[in-house]
Amino acid sequence: MWKRIDHQLKIKAGDGPQAGQFKELGPAREVTVPHPLALSEFQSFPVFEDISHHIKEVGAQLVKKVNAIFQLDITKDGKTILQWTIDLKNGSGNTYPGPARLPADTVFTIPEPVFMELVLGKVNPQKAFLTGKFKVSGKVLLGQKLERVFRDWAKY
Repeated sequence: MWKRIDHQLKIKAGDGPQAGQFKELGPAREVTVPHPLALSEFQSFPVFEDISHHIKEVGAQLVKKVNAIFQLDITKDGKTILQWTIDLKNGSGNTYPGPARLPADTVFTIPEPVFMELVLGKVNPQKAFLTGKFKVSGKVLLGQKLERVFRDWAKY
């Protein structure tokens, strides 16, 4: 038969810390962190907002056609300045800032000016990729489906 043994100590009134046992701390110092640029300062931000509204309206249809998660890393001077995820695999689709919450099928690393040219239809995505204007990792062929999403959005 099992027997329960209580190992917790009994605390009596007056068993608190003794005077002088603890040192009083001063006020916390403020950490000075440079403020990142506001999202609205980037050229691509309004585009992503607009694409997000488009996906909210027709996302269920796009999920059936595309069935993929895309992560777009927008760069400036070789450093990632924005990350957006276009999830057209789950639910009725979603677009949100930040890295993909689930593993992305395709990750695009694109300088912001090149991204703007791509979504505005000024540059052929295949030619831009083949000439090294942006990088793709993961399932490269899914990029063609994302191109269709951008074209549908442009008509919208």
